[in-house]
Amino acid sequence: MTVTPPMERVSQAFARRETAGRMLAEDSGRVARACQDMAVRFHRGGKLIAFGNGMAGTDAAHVAVEFMHPVIVGKRAFPAIAVSNDAAAITGVACSEGFCEVFAHQVRQWAAPDDIALGISAGGQCVDVLRGLEAGHDLGLLTVALTGGDGGMLGHSPAIDHLLIAQSDDPAIVKEVHVTTYHVLWELVHVFFEQPGLLGPEVIG
Repeated sequence: MTVTPPMERVSQAFARRETAGRMLAEDSGRVARACQDMAVRFHRGGKLIAFGNGMAGTDAAHVAVEFMHPVIVGKRAFPAIAVSNDAAAITGVACSEGFCEVFAHQVRQWAAPDDIALGISAGGQCVDVLRGLEAGHDLGLLTVALTGGDGGMLGHSPAIDHLLIAQSDDPAIVKEVHVTTYHVLWELVHVFFEQPGLLGPEVIG
């Protein structure tokens, strides 16, 4: 049996991550359009509603707090909530309506038409994430999905306005690319607010 030297395995590990990140970067137009549409919703007074399961749930919490309480001093805060954080709400809805409805139910209760629904699913096969995005779409929200692989069932849903895919079958790599992706979303939303005329003549800073 041939054993791959540790240094070569390290190089391969970085190469896999570089490939997935580069493929998303090559789709920069799609990312920029998502950022602009998100900025428009925030400009109208909307908020971000994020959700996901397991590790994706921690990503939802991460992106929500980044928008709500920016770590960079002087950056504007935007209203955001991660509805996958509330164990009592999730288990309560799951008990009475089924686990597939845990995000959809909360989106329907929290959302206003100018809001943004952001669903995160590494494999794109989470029914509850899809149902949450569908509920948002039905209410007129902007819907954004972060997924991996070939997009899964989320990749075929007409309810999703912006589909951003980390093209890897390794869930660890998908998660790492997702972190970079929502940091870029955060950064470019601020760019749209900071550049006069992009959202409106009165929007600066």
